[in-house]
Amino acid sequence: MKRFSSSKCVSFLTTDRTPHPENIHISSLPPSIPIDQEPMHGEGDMAQGKAVETTQTQRGASSVFPEGQNGGTDVSSTYFHHKVPIPDDDSQMWFSFRKLWAFTGPGFLMSIAYLDPGNIESDLQSGAKAGFKLLWVLLGATIIGLLLQRLAARLGVVTGMHLAEVCNRQYPTVPRIVLWLMVELAIIGSDMQEVIGCAIAFNLLSSGRIPLWGGVLITIIDTFVFLFLDKYGLRKLEAFFGVLITIMAITFGYEYVTVRPDQGELLKGMFMPYCEGCGPVQLEQAVGIVGAVIMPHNIYLHSALVKSRQIDRSSKKELKEANKYFFIESTIALFLSFLINVFVVAVFAEAVYGRTNIEVHDICNATGILHLDLFPLNNETLQVDIYKGGVVLGCIFGPAALYIWAVGILAAGQSSTMTGTYSGQFVMEGFLNLRWSRFSRVLLTRSIAITPTLLVAIFQDVTHLTGMNDFLNVLQSMQLPFALIPILTFTSLSSLMSEFANGLFWKIGGGVVILLVCCINMYFVVIYVTSLNSVWLYVLAAFLCIAYLGFVGYLTWLCLIALGVSCLDVSCRVRDDTTVLIEQQPEFDS
Repeated sequence: MKRFSSSKCVSFLTTDRTPHPENIHISSLPPSIPIDQEPMHGEGDMAQGKAVETTQTQRGASSVFPEGQNGGTDVSSTYFHHKVPIPDDDSQMWFSFRKLWAFTGPGFLMSIAYLDPGNIESDLQSGAKAGFKLLWVLLGATIIGLLLQRLAARLGVVTGMHLAEVCNRQYPTVPRIVLWLMVELAIIGSDMQEVIGCAIAFNLLSSGRIPLWGGVLITIIDTFVFLFLDKYGLRKLEAFFGVLITIMAITFGYEYVTVRPDQGELLKGMFMPYCEGCGPVQLEQAVGIVGAVIMPHNIYLHSALVKSRQIDRSSKKELKEANKYFFIESTIALFLSFLINVFVVAVFAEAVYGRTNIEVHDICNATGILHLDLFPLNNETLQVDIYKGGVVLGCIFGPAALYIWAVGILAAGQSSTMTGTYSGQFVMEGFLNLRWSRFSRVLLTRSIAITPTLLVAIFQDVTHLTGMNDFLNVLQSMQLPFALIPILTFTSLSSLMSEFANGLFWKIGGGVVILLVCCINMYFVVIYVTSLNSVWLYVLAAFLCIAYLGFVGYLTWLCLIALGVSCLDVSCRVRDDTTVLIEQQPEFDS
């Protein structure tokens, strides 16, 4: 079978009607996916018949249908060996707790990305630098994240494919490979932050007896062990993640109760979008909050996780029901993650905001806590990170606060490393159609993330290790358009999503939100680059910026055409408003 490069015409196939997703003709079938595989259980015999009747000579110009419609393999079945059945409950007309419980799981796994060590560090720095004044930014970023997760879940529910699979079938070869590399970079950056968090937690819990490099190695081993929990069933795996979220809620909630922050200032900072007396430092931190909360790989992950439920995609009623319950579940999950983030911000806003290095040094010296070298004897404002923040809590509120903080960080790191690994495997299989053994996939994705982290942990101290977070946040911020632009593009195509495509409100609102988020994150990148103070790095950044903006512009061009700006489609003639992104195929030559 022949794949078509980006030099071919990228056209928008016009249709005279809005087809159901099962009638969509997308790009040619990758050779690694057999055409005559059996469909998923319960998807019907007609699809199986269509697949068997497809001859070998037709494979070069065949179409790929959503999951179960033409015998396509379900990537998520590699990890989830069975699908959760949805009970029939006609006793409730609009809402059923039994059905909500059946759909509960994917949203909570997705919400773990909002609680990873990178987010925790962003929270504590927000409280230490701005007090309660930036809580409204955290609230707004979480709401934006919920809306974006809604798009990801709808794509997976309606099409039966996750975002990486859709990108693989819709984009030409070269853009597809570049997009895969960019998303992999974001996943590697996120993995490194999570491993750093776990290593620091082990170091704090052992009072320094476990070195940082030892914590990194422990993280590698236990991640492999935990990833095999899915052999015991999907619901048990989801319950395990639920336990980790509960541990985070209890530990950070304990810190919140111990510190007793000012509730009036907390509510004022959460619901009054204003930052009195704020300067460049607080502005940078506000930008950092948005970049930490909205993570690119989480969009790919959520669109895959929703495939773990048994849904009849030929029934519009079941599709609407699934979209409804997944949105409710995601709302509950992100509300809980928001509360945990608020706990962290409030603790450091009350305990650390406005304190100086010498003040904290004297407190730690009086209580006998080690690590006095972390606090220089000067009157500069205290700067904290995950490691130093735990030490400060131990100095002010006792050793119990330090160890409970470390337990919470460990839970955050362990849960997010596992979901990050799942993201990497979904993305790799979706973009490249790889079918590796579980061990091989985990070994590759973890090794890429672990190696640089381990080297820094061996040859540098904890200050350099936590300092990597700034660079990693910039890296993930730069990759954000490579998840947000595709998800808006494909959920806006009525030929792909049928009646579940984005309406005018979601197209305009989604476009504005994504533009705003991307601009905020690019501002964050510019701030970081200008702080490097190196001419050679400026020149390198300029060249990379040209290539980067060119590729983002290409994806934006395709997105605008999908949103209905048909005048931009200069490559091929558009005959109707209903369009679907597709690689133009040559005439079939037998």
